Amino acid sequence: MKPILLEVIVQTADDARAAEAGGADRLEVVRDINRDGLTPSIDVVRSIQAATRLPLRVMVRESATFTVAGATELAMLRRRAAQLAALGVDGLVLGFTRGHDVDLMTTCAVLADLPTVVVTFHRAFDRVLDPVAGLEALRGVPQIDRVLTSGGEADWATRCAALRRYADRAPGLTLIAGGGVDEAALALIAATACVREVHVGRAARDPEKRDAPVSADRVRRLRETLDPY
Repeated sequence: MKPILLEVIVQTADDARAAEAGGADRLEVVRDINRDGLTPSIDVVRSIQAATRLPLRVMVRESATFTVAGATELAMLRRRAAQLAALGVDGLVLGFTRGHDVDLMTTCAVLADLPTVVVTFHRAFDRVLDPVAGLEALRGVPQIDRVLTSGGEADWATRCAALRRYADRAPGLTLIAGGGVDEAALALIAATACVREVHVGRAARDPEKRDAPVSADRVRRLRETLDPY
């Protein structure tokens, strides 16, 4: 069985270097992490590409909601997605909802000109009232290969059970556990094998705050927590 993949959120080239030094496997590149991550600048993405050999998944999100305000914002999302895909990044990160459902219309519109790009549907998924139906809908979008989800708001044992249930109901999609993942959560996720990919933000930082810099030592501790599995 392959080791559990560790994805770390980064905002700068220094973050990326620290994450790689600590043993991260993939990076999610964002700006404004305090608003759950917005689209980073092209220059920042290029600087991170120059700083690390790790694969990059890059956020495409123009406002701090999971909806799109109108045609102008949609056009911007499409432009930014195309620009980032042209850089040759590993993939994009995006997600939209309409009410308590996955917004397939907007998702497909953003990706319409990018048939070969791969995409993580991010934690907008956690706003969906029926997660199993949401996963079934996302399976119909060929570019989406991953879904990032917390598995709910309960304790991590309950969330691990939910993540396993989601994974069983979504063949072809890779589930990534994210949302308050710390060392204790990582150990439980690994022990239960509910998913094979995890996503961390604050736990990789020193101090353990969203906007603090990534710490190679903290990432190394997270990696060591996962390595026995």
